[in-house]
Amino acid sequence: MFGRTRTGGVLSAPSECNVAVLGTMGSGKSALTVKFLTKRFITEYDPYLEDTYSSEETVDQQPVVVKVMDTADQDGPVDCERYLTWASAFLVVYSIAERHTFEGCQAYLDILALHSRGETPQPPIILLGNKVDMERYRQVSRCEGVALASRYSCLFFEVSACLDFLSVQQVFHEAVREVRREPDREGAPLLRPLYISEDKPPPSLSNSSLLPPLATAKLVSVKSSRAQSKRRAPTLTLLKGFKIF
Repeated sequence: MFGRTRTGGVLSAPSECNVAVLGTMGSGKSALTVKFLTKRFITEYDPYLEDTYSSEETVDQQPVVVKVMDTADQDGPVDCERYLTWASAFLVVYSIAERHTFEGCQAYLDILALHSRGETPQPPIILLGNKVDMERYRQVSRCEGVALASRYSCLFFEVSACLDFLSVQQVFHEAVREVRREPDREGAPLLRPLYISEDKPPPSLSNSSLLPPLATAKLVSVKSSRAQSKRRAPTLTLLKGFKIF
């Protein structure tokens, strides 16, 4: 969860944020996770491997430890309690080139909506269309993504884990920002979700000057959810089971 520490009786900035990456097989969850952590793109990985990774980040000039759970659901939500009680923000991912991954998002969004009903503050949810580098094979339009995000009042982005590190980084950093904002929204009207229009990208993705420098994305530790062990290793060997290029 997002932690706050006291220094001399004053609350400091939140220091930790847990992000669960959800979606069916083929959506590109692991590729997005590895891209965020290492700036590299994977072409092969173990779809049955579920791990939690930790990365030191700087978001809006404030340090934060982002813990990312790369879930291993194959066809839809299974044993959801493991991430519902752990995460402070959720990324629900689909591939724009595979409609079945988009259709699988609704089951996750339904569960998250049910889980957060009555909670204050509510955990932020980002609907994320992946693989925009495969535009020629697109099966899910941006309008459909916008409509689904609107129905569940969540944020919406489209990115490419293959091509663009900055856009992927921005999505994870936006999850941190949303978690930081949630305590301030208690009792306030809900803000409108952020959409990507058909004709132009959102300013946050097009203006690289608003993004933290690349050097702030530093992988510091890894925790395996299966082995329940901690280890430190060079970046290229951290993600066991992945081929990184």
